[in-house]
Amino acid sequence: MSIRQSLLAILDQGPCYGYQLRAEFDRRTGSTWPVNVGQIYSTLERLERDGLVERSEIDSDGQIHYAITGAGTTEVAAWLGSPVVRSGATRDELAIKLAIAVTLPGVDIARVIQIQRGATLSTLQELTRAKNATDNPESSDELAGLLVLDSLIFAAEAEVRWLDHSETRLARAAAAGLAPAPLTTAVPKRGRPAKVQS
Repeated sequence: MSIRQSLLAILDQGPCYGYQLRAEFDRRTGSTWPVNVGQIYSTLERLERDGLVERSEIDSDGQIHYAITGAGTTEVAAWLGSPVVRSGATRDELAIKLAIAVTLPGVDIARVIQIQRGATLSTLQELTRAKNATDNPESSDELAGLLVLDSLIFAAEAEVRWLDHSETRLARAAAAGLAPAPLTTAVPKRGRPAKVQS
């Protein structure tokens, strides 16, 4: 998720100071993505360096307000008007965990999947309870929170479906006699040379 563009979009509504931006981000995302104030200020520094925001005023409490520049407004419009591109390469920890586990001898991959499915179903129940508690939004803030909750629910449901699919695929592979492979003994072309003991 882009904290940078999200903060710019909020600043496009008017000048804010760091803690105010954090509160606005939290409110507008339904408190589903925690961002610490240090991250807010470091992002503001980068946005200022890049000419997308500028310091505008210091209020009576000594808070420095940041205002969006024309270039910042242009970036917000470009962000809102373009799709989120998901990369083809996976960095999903669960996918990598299962990929590695299936290649290791002695690992009960069915148990690994079962443990994950239980945790994901528990998360799904919590998300569904949270959604049902605010399913009739009375403000745009509540609606924003529901959109994020819906996304998390759909992602959890998709993960359960993928785990079911993986379990079926692994059962077919085991029935066909596919087994984990041992470490290769081939010498890698690159690597750190061994230290010579003197």
